Amino acid sequence: MSAYRTVVVGTDGSESSLRAVERAGALAGACDATLVIACAYLPTETDERELSRAQDVLGDEAYQVMGSSPAEETVRTATDRAAAAGAGQVKPLAVAGSPVEVLLDVVRREQADLLVVGNRGLNSIKGRLLGSVPADATRRSACDVLVVHTTG
Repeated sequence: MSAYRTVVVGTDGSESSLRAVERAGALAGACDATLVIACAYLPTETDERELSRAQDVLGDEAYQVMGSSPAEETVRTATDRAAAAGAGQVKPLAVAGSPVEVLLDVVRREQADLLVVGNRGLNSIKGRLLGSVPADATRRSACDVLVVHTTG
């Protein structure tokens, strides 16, 4: 019997989050577990000028204003990276909502026994002031959490 049956990992498409996906993929493959890759997005109905302005302001976080198509592309890319790292069965999900709420909901719905997150944001000033996805997910998760060192 494997230690983990279902592993959930979140990605926002950043290189840092894809390193966490690779680690989760290798772990899921070694445990013969299902890997669920979740990407949260915030859907909007906005015109092109407003979208462009939001992308300029948000930079790497722009995926959050672009609707589900970029999130779906993000999970496709993450699925490829996870498979290359050794994951067998992969279930990609693009889910509307805030990152922490989406991750915790996916963990619950999939009855996951491990949540994998990257450490990006744990030691930043923004993370300390506003809260970070890894810190919030770790504090609130009902299952084991693996925090992967993904930043330099």
